[in-house]
Amino acid sequence: MCGIAGLIHKGKSSNVGGEMTAMLQALKHRGPDSTGYAVYGDERAPEEYIMRIKVAEAEDRSIGHGVHKLIADRIARVDAILEEHGAVVKSKEAPQDYSLRYVLTHDGDTPSMAEHIEEDGVTEILSMGNGLELIKDLGDAAVVAEAYGLNDFTGTHGIGHTRMATESDVDIKSAHPYWAFPYNDISVVHNGQITNYWIMRREMERKGHRFQSNCDSELLAVYTAHNLANGVTLEESLKRSIKEIDGVFTYLVCTKDQLGMAKDTMAAKPLVLYESDDLIAMASEEVAIRAILPEEIDTYDPYDEEVRVWQA
Repeated sequence: MCGIAGLIHKGKSSNVGGEMTAMLQALKHRGPDSTGYAVYGDERAPEEYIMRIKVAEAEDRSIGHGVHKLIADRIARVDAILEEHGAVVKSKEAPQDYSLRYVLTHDGDTPSMAEHIEEDGVTEILSMGNGLELIKDLGDAAVVAEAYGLNDFTGTHGIGHTRMATESDVDIKSAHPYWAFPYNDISVVHNGQITNYWIMRREMERKGHRFQSNCDSELLAVYTAHNLANGVTLEESLKRSIKEIDGVFTYLVCTKDQLGMAKDTMAAKPLVLYESDDLIAMASEEVAIRAILPEEIDTYDPYDEEVRVWQA
């Protein structure tokens, strides 16, 4: 079933972390397995990155007393790779022992560095960008927000997801949102099923793209990043996806300064939208929008094949 939500403020920053938490908590009945956020703060210099990584999954943390050394060794390996590639770590935090946030500068081959970090097959870069911070973990929005300090996050826009696992495991790797490795600041949340996933995935892989999971939703992030990297606008990419991607889907996509949405031809997956001069908010159910806008508001359901893009 899953639940998706997104919002974007025009011309100002706001407490998007707290707002997204309220929206996603209102949708937790749609997906109790995991919760994820992609939130966008102030954009940094091109050579300065925020990198979010995880170095363990739930099964690793259940092995007993040896888990602390296992995790410490993986973190030490990441630190060594960053130093080897000339990255300068400005700050490093561990909201969870298995999940870290780095602020670093790097003016070399950043994609190569990122690939090296993930070569162990366990460590995963959740996001690396100049504005994007992608956080996801098991539990509902209140649990995840408290663990990662998201209730005080200030930014312009964000998207989020509450997941009910249907075709993949209950783990962080399979949780949404997804970013598009190694493209900066693109993230996607999705409700639905892509029926030509493997055909489209192989096509993207032949073009040199990497995938981090077997979740069909990741395809939408890679597909969007490929289009944007080749000069296609976000609006045109969304329109193309309706023609080229099969299945029933509603998805939201963010870039460093835009939020877009698309619904497939059948419009089978729900989305409710609110729009004012200053704020656009959308979610799988109206209750999520009313969690941040309790006053009387007008909402509408986007129609089939509808595409919209808003600018921060």
